[in-house]
Amino acid sequence: MTTANLLQVRTDIARACKDADRDPASVTLIAVSKTFPAEDIVPVIEAGQRVFGENRVQEAKGKWPALIERYAGVELHLIGPLQSNKAKEAVALFDAIHSVDRASLCESLAREIDKAGKDPAFKAPTLFVQINTGAEPQKAGILPHDADDFIKTCAQTYGLKIAGLMCIPPVEDAPGPHFALTAKIAQRNGLKLLSMGMSADFADAIALGATHVRVGSAIFGSRPPFTAAEP
Repeated sequence: MTTANLLQVRTDIARACKDADRDPASVTLIAVSKTFPAEDIVPVIEAGQRVFGENRVQEAKGKWPALIERYAGVELHLIGPLQSNKAKEAVALFDAIHSVDRASLCESLAREIDKAGKDPAFKAPTLFVQINTGAEPQKAGILPHDADDFIKTCAQTYGLKIAGLMCIPPVEDAPGPHFALTAKIAQRNGLKLLSMGMSADFADAIALGATHVRVGSAIFGSRPPFTAAEP
């Protein structure tokens, strides 16, 4: 069933791109596999999906190294909050980190990227700054009015190359204004990548410039509960 769901999501993305007069190749589908075991992920990989999203470093470490070794070209994105003390593991495992949101994390990432960079084969993860567009106190992310200064600090103080922005609109709000705000911040800071849109709203995100959409339940179905705490 997951493979049929994947095909439907790809069809819906292509339709949204056509409606927005965009090339479907300009939108990367991130299949959000958090809480799903490897046996649920394998059929999706074998159907051709290569970009996946996880929320927790520890969970990803438990299932992805073997899958990455088995299947060529798999790309792994961390889309959940990152603890500073997990920066070393995140830099080693993930191809992209979508949740850069504070100075202490920038410091840890910069240090670990610098260390890992001594290996000529190392490729630094693509970094996104998370914007808390709804100013929700329970949610991670930089407030919109602080975004410009934070993006500059990432580069000038920590030497981090920020490639794009990520947002998660408040559940009770229409997502469009939040996507538009994130796109506006990215444009004025010269950032090309926008991680916006999930299963229920990725068509809106594509219309407003998303380059990465994070789709989980529409592909994998209802998510099993996750009970283990991140150490």
